[in-house]
Amino acid sequence: MSCENCKSGFSWNGTPTGTETTLAGKNAYVTGTSKSAAILIVHDIFGWTFANVRLLADHFAKEANATVYLPDFFGGEVIDDDVLENPEKRAAFDIPAFIGRNNKDLRYPEIKAAAQALKSEYPKVGAIGYCYGGWAILRLGADPSLVDAVSTAHPSLAEKSEFDGVKVPLQILAAETDQTFTPELKEYANKVIPTLGVPYEYVYFPGLVHGFAARGDESNKLQKEGLEKAKNNMVNFFSGFLH
Repeated sequence: MSCENCKSGFSWNGTPTGTETTLAGKNAYVTGTSKSAAILIVHDIFGWTFANVRLLADHFAKEANATVYLPDFFGGEVIDDDVLENPEKRAAFDIPAFIGRNNKDLRYPEIKAAAQALKSEYPKVGAIGYCYGGWAILRLGADPSLVDAVSTAHPSLAEKSEFDGVKVPLQILAAETDQTFTPELKEYANKVIPTLGVPYEYVYFPGLVHGFAARGDESNKLQKEGLEKAKNNMVNFFSGFLH
């Protein structure tokens, strides 16, 4: 995968209100107090410390009445937020090398272990994947013993076989322009998933690009409305399937 929009975007204002803990041996941000429902977030390339995703986790905890976990699935590697704003740093950042260090075979067992840990504690568990996390939540969604519902915004690295295997309610938030969730993959998903016998929600965001739901520009009206709608779509989805 090589997508310039994967390493672009904006950092948002606000201070996350959660705490740091561990989950399945991984450092994790946690927020919320629910004892009945948990949401696992599989982050994008900016990792578990990225303030935008922590702020989103706070919203999900409050608005979807869930305890939300955002573990570190990159082995402690953290990308400087300056990559978002600094053109030179952004140009120098090597996405293929980064993905190679964090490939599916290496990271999925860790992601699965985190879901198993949550499922052992909470009656209902959902999973959200942004960008890099998209392929992972599709794999989790193939096993109803791990999760009860999954949602992804602008998924990256997803393969057709991963759409084929979904066995729990699935939500996809799709940008109009996305070099990773291509028109071919969008068409495939919308053809195959309705045949799988699971609830499916596909939300299309015209005029927006890959990354909008986690890194949209709050000063741009279209992008701000898009990221707010994406958050609300996810809240409504999990409010319905986790409670």
